[in-house]
Amino acid sequence: MKQQFKTVLTVILFAFIGSAVFAQEEKPEVPKWHSEKGYWVVESNIHTPMDHIIRFYNNDNVLLYKEAVSGIKLDPSKRKIKMKLKKILESSVDTWQQAKVNEESKDYVARILKN
Repeated sequence: MKQQFKTVLTVILFAFIGSAVFAQEEKPEVPKWHSEKGYWVVESNIHTPMDHIIRFYNNDNVLLYKEAVSGIKLDPSKRKIKMKLKKILESSVDTWQQAKVNEESKDYVARILKN
């Protein structure tokens, strides 16, 4: 009985070790609207849904661009909006890397969102 217990225990132990060896590590899929250059923050208020403040930052948390948008209902949960914000973010990062000066109110967001 003791010999059978050791054999079963050994088989179970090797099964656990074998499954751990063959387990593949899955990398999380990065969404297409995620930029490696930085991130954006959208501030809005439920009482004024047509007014937003959008700030763009690089990966070093430096403010690159800030714009107040009025008259446009912006839903940041929509994929199309996220892709447009990514485009503005990447152009802001490129502009900032050349000039090292943050910009304000050039109406980039308003122009792209109206299209």
